[in-house]
Amino acid sequence: MGVDMVEIDVQLTKDGKAVLMHDSTIDRTTTGKGRVGDWTLDSLKNLFLKDGLGIATSHRIPTLEEALLTCKGHILVNIDKGFELFPICYAIAKSTGTLDQIVLKANKSYEEIKEKLGEGFEEVSFMPIINMNSSNAMVLLDNHLRNYKPIAVEFSINKGQEDVLKRFQELRQQGINIWVNSLWAKQNAGHDDERAVADPSIYDWFLENHVNMIQTDRPALLINYLKSKTHEDD
Repeated sequence: MGVDMVEIDVQLTKDGKAVLMHDSTIDRTTTGKGRVGDWTLDSLKNLFLKDGLGIATSHRIPTLEEALLTCKGHILVNIDKGFELFPICYAIAKSTGTLDQIVLKANKSYEEIKEKLGEGFEEVSFMPIINMNSSNAMVLLDNHLRNYKPIAVEFSINKGQEDVLKRFQELRQQGINIWVNSLWAKQNAGHDDERAVADPSIYDWFLENHVNMIQTDRPALLINYLKSKTHEDD
């Protein structure tokens, strides 16, 4: 499809194995019930994943190791919910030879991140999250910029918080990528995927505001629209 990065969520099993699971429980997405942390990996492997309608599929719950080996050499991997589990995720990424593909994010200060990641801070791509709903959002951004040059910064922007957009061009000129989610309206001042289904030109808002990393639930729609814009420019 041409997607550059995939986001996955990680939870730990009872026996300390990292598996792909968004929720802390398996009720919604699998044929089992209960908390991930109450099941051993062997037991979880007997279950099946469910589709969006809640129907069982033939797919099993993958481990983080299995996922990284599948992605190896093909696509960047954003391990969401991976910050607190960093030592475990780091060890698996190192053993699979995928450290250079890992992207981590967190809405924390530079000092907190450096303490948590240690030497691993230099071996994975880290990007801070700046949530404009937070009263100290810009203080947190400046805290990161004073200490290092982030590969990218993720911004969460609600309606009425668009003043931060003025900083985007300046950051891009410094070589810092700008990440904004198109998933839900509260993350992009109302320019979300659901509106884009009816009118893909919604994505122009991201382009006009110097956003060059868009996390979307509609990758084919977004990619096709971006390609059409490229052809128009040609």
